[in-house]
Amino acid sequence: MHLILPGDTIGMLGGGQLGRMSTFKAKQMGYNVVVFDPTPNSPCGQVADEQIVAKFDDGPALHELAQKCDVITYEFENVDAQAVELLENLGKNVFPNSRILKIAQNRWFEKEFLRDCGIGVADFLKVTHAADLEVAAQQIGFPSLLKTTTGGYDGKGQVVLGNYEEALSAYKTLNHSNLIWEKKAPFIKELSVICARNFNGEVVTYPATENIHVENILDISIAPADVSVKVQAEAKRMARIIAEQLNLIGVCGVEMFLLPDETILVNEIAPRPHNSGHYTLDACICSQFEQHVRAICGLPLGSTELKAYAVMVNILGTGAGNCLGGLEDTLQNNPICFHLYGKKKAAAKRKMGHLTALSNHSAEEALQLALEARKKLKWG
Repeated sequence: MHLILPGDTIGMLGGGQLGRMSTFKAKQMGYNVVVFDPTPNSPCGQVADEQIVAKFDDGPALHELAQKCDVITYEFENVDAQAVELLENLGKNVFPNSRILKIAQNRWFEKEFLRDCGIGVADFLKVTHAADLEVAAQQIGFPSLLKTTTGGYDGKGQVVLGNYEEALSAYKTLNHSNLIWEKKAPFIKELSVICARNFNGEVVTYPATENIHVENILDISIAPADVSVKVQAEAKRMARIIAEQLNLIGVCGVEMFLLPDETILVNEIAPRPHNSGHYTLDACICSQFEQHVRAICGLPLGSTELKAYAVMVNILGTGAGNCLGGLEDTLQNNPICFHLYGKKKAAAKRKMGHLTALSNHSAEEALQLALEARKKLKWG
């Protein structure tokens, strides 16, 4: 791979907020960005040099993207893997590549990959027929989750199972021929590690972060997580192994469960910038978004050092209106960093932006500041 240098053009598959924040960093570094997304004036398209408005299976539009870009990436893993393969067949470097994308898009492939790497995961079995439910109930038991192998995010495509009758009901509700039965991990904390790897095999990791979810949507990320030195080191080690075994080029978010005995199980991998890494924009020397640009362009990776304790809280839409009030009061608090994503409709539970609070004293202080600031914001 040759270096992609400032003045060259990065292609971005997907026009959401992750692409938007990556584009801000790419532009800051002197790159041009062309975003590819079916929604006109997407959050990423608003800040990119150009947006190609087309569906992800639009062959001629993908050819146009290939002609305009020196390297291509994607900002969410539900982009069509065939689109990535087409771009690769046209001779374009797409990072992370289509092999990695296919692993991340399929929970079965993902769990098998992790197990083959020697990474701990919750017990799981594949379910393709109703008869498989009884086998899974006997071998894995309850409580468990029944999940679709593809298409799930923010808790979609999965049902918690407490008994066999609930399993039968979930099987009918999900109405999918490829499911995975997974033991529900008795975790005490949810963690994540953002890691990055470049073409030269250089790998960096950010501190393990504690994540708190509400209704399966990430609500709060606390950096660094309040865990032992041993857990921090092990979480980073596991993320490094995953990046190396994937032959990753780019950024990857690794979601983990911490068990009471300090065992760590990996839940999911996301080969792109991750919601739990948004705090890095304001709290780290080199953010996950700049790190991603550096990695896919063949540049040396940057420092992941934390400048302060940081807490990120998501700002979700409520469906009550599209105008955000209370911003003046919120921004009077100096340690608060405010980010909105340019979405026009604040639908209920839609990620509209985030706040990050910084503290030189403690994560507890940063958490209090972040929560108090968010309370002042009202949709109307």
